Amino acid sequence: MTAPTVDSPPPPLRLPKRRGVELSLLVGAVLISVYGYAAVGLAHDDAVPPDVARYGGGLGLLALVAHLAVRFRAPYADPLLLPIAVLLNGLGLVLIYRLDLETPSDTAAPTQLIWSTLGVAFFIVVVLLLRDHRVLQRYAYLSVAAALVLMIVPIFFPAVNGARIWIRAGGFSFQPGEFAKILLAVFFAAYLAANRNALAYSGRTVWKLQLPTGRVLGPIVAIWLLSVGVLVLERDLGTSLLFFGLFVILLYVATGRLGWIAVGLLLAAVGAFVVGSVEPHVHSRVEDWLDPFATIDAGQGPSQLAQSLFAFAEGGMLGTGLGLGHSILIGFAAKSDFILATAGEELGLAGLTAVFMLYALMVARGYRAGLALRDPFGQLLAVGLASILALQVFVIAGGVMGLIPLTGMAMPFLAQGGSSVVTNWIIVALLIRLSDQARAPRPGGPETGVIAPIAEDEQ
Repeated sequence: MTAPTVDSPPPPLRLPKRRGVELSLLVGAVLISVYGYAAVGLAHDDAVPPDVARYGGGLGLLALVAHLAVRFRAPYADPLLLPIAVLLNGLGLVLIYRLDLETPSDTAAPTQLIWSTLGVAFFIVVVLLLRDHRVLQRYAYLSVAAALVLMIVPIFFPAVNGARIWIRAGGFSFQPGEFAKILLAVFFAAYLAANRNALAYSGRTVWKLQLPTGRVLGPIVAIWLLSVGVLVLERDLGTSLLFFGLFVILLYVATGRLGWIAVGLLLAAVGAFVVGSVEPHVHSRVEDWLDPFATIDAGQGPSQLAQSLFAFAEGGMLGTGLGLGHSILIGFAAKSDFILATAGEELGLAGLTAVFMLYALMVARGYRAGLALRDPFGQLLAVGLASILALQVFVIAGGVMGLIPLTGMAMPFLAQGGSSVVTNWIIVALLIRLSDQARAPRPGGPETGVIAPIAEDEQ
């Protein structure tokens, strides 16, 4: 018998797959959604909706198929991401159905269910076909070209509610900018990963900030300015703010220089002041934000923001109960931009906090996957995708609560919006793939790299 030598490599690190945990959480997510659906019916009609079994069965089938795809293609993926997505999507369907009861001639829940099914289909395709996320790095410039095309095309279509961000053909419509944000995240991550050393250690130092050379920073700044310029022309200022935040966050992560955050906040403040002063559509939103009750004082009735604030106040700590609120008074945007007001009124501060915790947990798990990955592109892509969700939630929640001016974006998974829900499912699929790569066992012991690996017992 030969004793092992001291130079023998350590045994491979085996981490639990935790697919059973994921399945258990999925069952809970579906049951909570079905309970909410039944509660709405009981509150509104004193009877359980007749199609509650079909709703629960459909949502459960989608969750099961998605789980099987993860189980067989990404067995080491984070077990929390998929259940959180299913729960948020299920709650969104419940809230939209609840608002549909107030507008029987304009129902949106059936269409949202179809888009959700399509989103899960895209989720499965990404999980099954994308075996290694590093493949995306090869298509960085193709991604940015496709993103710019998707953003430019809506300019040639009629404006909807003051914004040219929709493509409508017959009875079909979608928002191409939703897909562009994923493509831009891929480009930003690939470019910054390839040039991170030049960005961090070359160029002149101005005050305490080391500026990269124009040759390195110029291309990505040009792409960012072009994309934001297009969005300003389309009056899609929420998405332009999202792209700016994504750009600054990834630049900070790639270089590790905190000064970029300060520069980003300063530029954002200057840009918001200029656009809010000269662009009429944005200027009206800023005025409504500064004085949301001005229309009441003028005898014109409450504005959408005022109605939203009334809904949050009515909800209090525990809410009025599902199906017992009046947030439909907000108007045409109640199912999209302002659906968070329905959650605040009918679920109260306690329910709203739970919803925010779900988003925070999903974003945190995305960042954790980025920390555990070894390749810079994967790290930046995971941080970028998680940041997209975080920025969207902040911008939308801040808008409907009066913290910042309204931007007209859709709350991830909760709000009515086919393009939005499909895009969010694709983001979750990419995070699933990235987390699987991060947690999968490696042939050797722990490796050294930019960021140290995270032990399983710390998760």
